[in-house]
Amino acid sequence: MAAVSDARRVLEVRDIRTRFHTQDGVVHAVNGISFDLDEGELLGVVGESGSGKSVTMMSLLKLLPMPPAEIVSGRALLEGENLIALDVERLRRVRGAHVGFIFQDPMTSLNPVLTVGYQITEPLRVHLGMNRAAARRRAVELLELVGIPMAASRLNDFPHQFSGGMRQRVMIAIALACEPRVLIADEPTTALDVTIQAQILDLVKRLRRELGMAIIWITHDLGVVAGLADRVMVMYGGLVVERARVNELYARPRHPYTRGLLRTLPRLDGTRSERLESIAGQPPNLAQAPAACPFAPRCGHAFERCWKENPLLEAVAEGHEVACWLDPETGAARAA
Repeated sequence: MAAVSDARRVLEVRDIRTRFHTQDGVVHAVNGISFDLDEGELLGVVGESGSGKSVTMMSLLKLLPMPPAEIVSGRALLEGENLIALDVERLRRVRGAHVGFIFQDPMTSLNPVLTVGYQITEPLRVHLGMNRAAARRRAVELLELVGIPMAASRLNDFPHQFSGGMRQRVMIAIALACEPRVLIADEPTTALDVTIQAQILDLVKRLRRELGMAIIWITHDLGVVAGLADRVMVMYGGLVVERARVNELYARPRHPYTRGLLRTLPRLDGTRSERLESIAGQPPNLAQAPAACPFAPRCGHAFERCWKENPLLEAVAEGHEVACWLDPETGAARAA
């Protein structure tokens, strides 16, 4: 992985809190998320479904329907400009031009009644002011960049004429059209078979190397980010429970939830008779903002304090932060 310690800060997110107002009450989906992203860095964001990964990143660009969603607090500084405070018109100019977003399902994200060429050239014309001919030439270059053969002849095709993997490549081409400073990829390989997943991952590595953009990669699969990310942020119950450099996290996971996630992965040095483990229990009920550790009901190490107070992130090594009242390596409780 490329070093990013001397890179320039691109994105600074502080205390994002998002909730949803539903018929059954308020859902506290994101409960104070903070993180930084440097130029050229790839940050992996992992956690179970419902942990707040996608809602956090969609909150940054106000891509959530409001109502029922409400961004209660926080700021997201993109090279000094607070995205949360921007009006709708300015935010439209930021989306696509400065921040690209790859959604999970390309079939529902692409417009089925518009050609692929139109959907790629639209951001080029809107954000960069290209004329139709220049935009189409650039669209062909983008399709070639993401590995779609006979790119020029595919511009007039519709999304249903592409396979799932090719549609995802089209989504990546659209997200890269204006060469954004930050690319957010929301589980872009989940619906694809393993062969296409590997191709997309190789593509992202190559594009990152060639274009040098910062990337946030959202996934529930710790196996995917192992060979992809510089740092990993583990989320649970709308909170960050652990954050570290990728090698450090895999070598010395400190939060019981992270350890549980890693135990669900198959191991190359394991035997065929070994069974994959699962994390017992259910994800937390987010009808109330967490006042105690949200993982306590599923944690085998929980003690009295875990049920009364929610731990804050604390540095346990250089670049390694954990939100837990217990050090699983020593078995000692954290000082008050």
